[in-house]
Amino acid sequence: MLENIKKILEMIRFSHTLFALPFAMLAAVMAWTAPLSKGNTVAFRWFDLLGILLCMVFARSAAMAFNRIADRKIDAENPRTKGRHIPSGALSLNSVVLFTLVTSMGFIASTLIFLPNRLPLFLSVPVLLVLFVYSLTKRFTSLAHFWLGLSLMLAPLAAWIAIRGEFITQNPNDLITPGVLSLAVLFWVSGFDIIYACQDFEFDKEAKLKSVPVRYGIAGALRIAAISHAIMVLTLCGLPFAEYAGGPSLSLGVIYWMGIVVLATLLIYEHSLVRPDDLDRVNMAFFNVNAIVSVGLFCVVTVDLFV
Repeated sequence: MLENIKKILEMIRFSHTLFALPFAMLAAVMAWTAPLSKGNTVAFRWFDLLGILLCMVFARSAAMAFNRIADRKIDAENPRTKGRHIPSGALSLNSVVLFTLVTSMGFIASTLIFLPNRLPLFLSVPVLLVLFVYSLTKRFTSLAHFWLGLSLMLAPLAAWIAIRGEFITQNPNDLITPGVLSLAVLFWVSGFDIIYACQDFEFDKEAKLKSVPVRYGIAGALRIAAISHAIMVLTLCGLPFAEYAGGPSLSLGVIYWMGIVVLATLLIYEHSLVRPDDLDRVNMAFFNVNAIVSVGLFCVVTVDLFV
């Protein structure tokens, strides 16, 4: 059993939860510190923190497992992915289906932690559907990368709703501030997924799968990825000003702006690692740099909010 658990964690790349989790936790910190209409703030509850962690782990695990199920035949034909657990026989299809069902139910059950706020429970199934549909998108649209961005942008929005749900029903403008952060996540994820997809350009083209690299070529795809990351940086520059659009104010200052400069530098470095004729360092750009970006932004904003 321990060996199967180890294989399942490898299959869903559990360590990659690091990409989305910091943004959910960042939204939670913002939700606890941003003032409500009367100037007071939302009380911190340990159960809310536990609920966010459980929901993130269960939702991502279910989504990754479903992705492996949906793509098992494609993975078996792709030289880069034929060694994955289902095509190689390391895990049976039935065991992965069972894992997907268990983690999906775990996600829905975890939303009960936020009661009497019922919004997380009501939204849990639609969120799962958005996550699952991503695995099918490359069969019919080149915008699959942006669907993945949409899936991960739900993390900060969901964390904010989980903490401030009852207030949101009275003041929908409260979603403007986390919406800006979520939009930045959308373009950040879409950009690095386009870079990652360049590795499968030849296979996807032959298999008639749709992606930005297949449609625009590798050079064009890298330009679109760079534009996506530029939009991410510009969106984050707008976060301190969300209050002027009706959202709650955030006390962000010099530390935040220094962090944005470092983040932009990291993204420039990420794009310098990959060229149309040299994709050998895609994994370095994908894993190392993006982990620093997500964790680093969480640390910078959190420190700035509390200093």
